[in-house]
Amino acid sequence: MLKIGVLALQGAVREHVAAIEASGAEAVAVKRVDELANLDGLVMPGGESTAMRRLIDKYHFLEPLKKFAQNKPVFGTCAGLILMAKRIQGQDSAHLELIDMTVERNAFGRQVDSFEADLMIHGVGEDYTGVFIRAPFIVEVGPEVEILSKHNDRIVAAKQGHFLCAAFHPELTDDYRLHQYFVKMVQSAKEVVA
Repeated sequence: MLKIGVLALQGAVREHVAAIEASGAEAVAVKRVDELANLDGLVMPGGESTAMRRLIDKYHFLEPLKKFAQNKPVFGTCAGLILMAKRIQGQDSAHLELIDMTVERNAFGRQVDSFEADLMIHGVGEDYTGVFIRAPFIVEVGPEVEILSKHNDRIVAAKQGHFLCAAFHPELTDDYRLHQYFVKMVQSAKEVVA
């Protein structure tokens, strides 16, 4: 059975664990660097990207996460998407720099501006409900990046190679199609290695 980790430093970890297990893979809440070794893929949940980076640094996750991502799939949601971006508007440096994209933090407003939207996600479905909470959005992407979904002309989901990201919180609904999509990506990557 595939083993997919959820970086358990901050954010909706339990909900992602439940969504992964509902999608047919084993889920592991990752709190230590050595737990990355046995995983086939990793979810970086939402939360607060600056706080998450501080925790990543505190527990020495930065380089191990970059190394893990070299050949294993990673799925970032909300703050996880920000951590995966090569460029962040208004900041001189980014975090993991996995996806060739520029993102804007809190682009849809504050917590009180949270909303749900009907999305069409390529390869996933035309009737997907996205839950946006202090969500970022993707300002622009490089040529290798596939845009999977837009909301009001803003890019809210994308894929590059074995990386997947969403500006919304797929773990906060009972619709597991995006997690299932990621599980398939993990399965494909594992078959390539095998």
